Amino acid sequence: MASLPDYFDRPVRIAVIGGTGLGKIDGYTPIASLDVTTPWGKPSSPILILEHGGVPIAFLARHGLYHQLAPHEVPARANIAALRSLGVRTVIAFSAVGSLQEEIKPMDFVVPDQIIDRTKGIRPFTFFEGGVVGHVGFADPFDAGLAATVQQCAAAMRGDGVVLHSGGTVVCIEGPQFSTRAESNMYRSWGGSVINMSALPEAKLAREAELAYQMICMATDYDCWHTTEDVDVAMVLKYMEANSKNAKHLVGAVLDQLAAQENSDKVLAKHWEGSAQGAVKFMTKPAGRDPEAMKRIEYLFPGFWEN
Repeated sequence: MASLPDYFDRPVRIAVIGGTGLGKIDGYTPIASLDVTTPWGKPSSPILILEHGGVPIAFLARHGLYHQLAPHEVPARANIAALRSLGVRTVIAFSAVGSLQEEIKPMDFVVPDQIIDRTKGIRPFTFFEGGVVGHVGFADPFDAGLAATVQQCAAAMRGDGVVLHSGGTVVCIEGPQFSTRAESNMYRSWGGSVINMSALPEAKLAREAELAYQMICMATDYDCWHTTEDVDVAMVLKYMEANSKNAKHLVGAVLDQLAAQENSDKVLAKHWEGSAQGAVKFMTKPAGRDPEAMKRIEYLFPGFWEN
């Protein structure tokens, strides 16, 4: 990456946030590596700009280039703000997960449509604080249009062994430890489908930034409810390695579909446009707005306070 240009002068509309097991995307050529600084600090890694068929894609390593960031250390606000500043409006996020249901087998993929938050408030989880208050709707935390694209791509890959479960609830825990058996069984009783440590606050921040966001989950284990066997990193990595080809192919196919619609309302997330403006401007009255907080919001939404 050191030899790549450190600038890119075109808007990048689509981004991938790579997690455990997805460190690169086959068939996409790196053309730039951007060192971005936001009002919330630097993102987890330099943002790699990839090109495929003339369409740029941003790639961000959630846990850092060397997987050195624990889930609670990921600078999610800087990650989302940096992507937004480059012009990104659609985010495909990848995550290794544990399965909480028998029918979701290791190496299966899941496109969740709900989240249960079991983080502990350690992670900064909003852009709207310190003198600017906003309450953004989060009833449906993922993007149905992006989910449909993932489902369509997975259906075309069934012959290659790709098994995808549409819908379901991801339980996001604080980590970095795995769950106790009592917790795992409690999450099952709540209707949880899969469990990870990365969905939040990433999805919440994406919604505040008016980005279309969809997570693709790949099951690597049955958590600890299924047998007396403990979940460990070796188990996770074994299944990630075994299914890395399908993971990369699925993400690549989704990107191909989205790249073909680069300037569509769907990819530009027109359906979320303006949601933050309404949430913020009707809450904190002008006399109570902190100038520094206003500058931070201006970074996300240039011209925000002029409208």
